[in-house]
Amino acid sequence: MRGAGRFGRVRRGPLRRGTDVAEFWLTPVTAVLIAVGAPAAGVAAAHAVQARAPVARGAHSVRAVLVEDPPARIGVDAAAAAGARVSAAVRWTAPDGSVHHGRVAVPASARAGARTTARLDGSGRLLRGPADPARAAAESIAVGVMATASGALLVLGAARGVRLLLDRRRAAQWERGWERVGPEWGGAPE
Repeated sequence: MRGAGRFGRVRRGPLRRGTDVAEFWLTPVTAVLIAVGAPAAGVAAAHAVQARAPVARGAHSVRAVLVEDPPARIGVDAAAAAGARVSAAVRWTAPDGSVHHGRVAVPASARAGARTTARLDGSGRLLRGPADPARAAAESIAVGVMATASGALLVLGAARGVRLLLDRRRAAQWERGWERVGPEWGGAPE
């Protein structure tokens, strides 16, 4: 029976206000947008990140040689820098024999002449970003979850804003109605 009272607010009648009807429909619309729209936004964001990942474009790895020592990390001791990665210049040879140069992330402890791996796309351009498909998938999942949560919060915030506007409009309607009827209810102050 509780639902019948809720649906009764949308029926025609002398006490029905447009703001009540709008608020009634605000709840299911918000629920649908959160249940369908927010996950759809998350999936779209995850697919966009996955499509931009170098692994999705047929990346391949080549052996490269560091041509310079990586820059020292200021304020980081040697023990902490052992696992850190920094950008350094490398050189590699393409299958056609041409020599190319670029910058890749290497361990901070690497020195000039050390061998590393550079990732290239199908046309031989150097790629940056996650090196393996698992990391690319993890990044796309993280972006998808954040987009879903952000979309849901945005919808909830918009619904709250609409509800505040409806309350403000109802208060203004109440004031106008009371200005009309109020003098008939009370006597003149003495």
